[in-house]
Amino acid sequence: MAHKKGMGSSRNGRDSKPKMLGVKRFDGQLVTAGSIIVRQRGTKIRPGVNVGLGRDHTLFALTDGYVKFGHATRERRDVSIVSEFPDRPSIAELLAAQEVALVAE
Repeated sequence: MAHKKGMGSSRNGRDSKPKMLGVKRFDGQLVTAGSIIVRQRGTKIRPGVNVGLGRDHTLFALTDGYVKFGHATRERRDVSIVSEFPDRPSIAELLAAQEVALVAE
């Protein structure tokens, strides 16, 4: 057993970088295909319609549309991508407006 404390402590000085988990796109937000919606550990939120599940349980959009959170069961939430959302223009209307803007230029 050491009789002197020594210089410093070798047990400190380590830390892991933050993992940046959480919801990245919220309910009603417009997303494009491939957009990350949720980064999570495990399936706290399950994939719904038009949502893919990555190897690390990341949820991502498979199509363009609006994010819609719901409940898969009483305990589990799910997230889907819908083409129409209340009080928002439909995807078809947005694409048509975009084409008009491109032609006008």
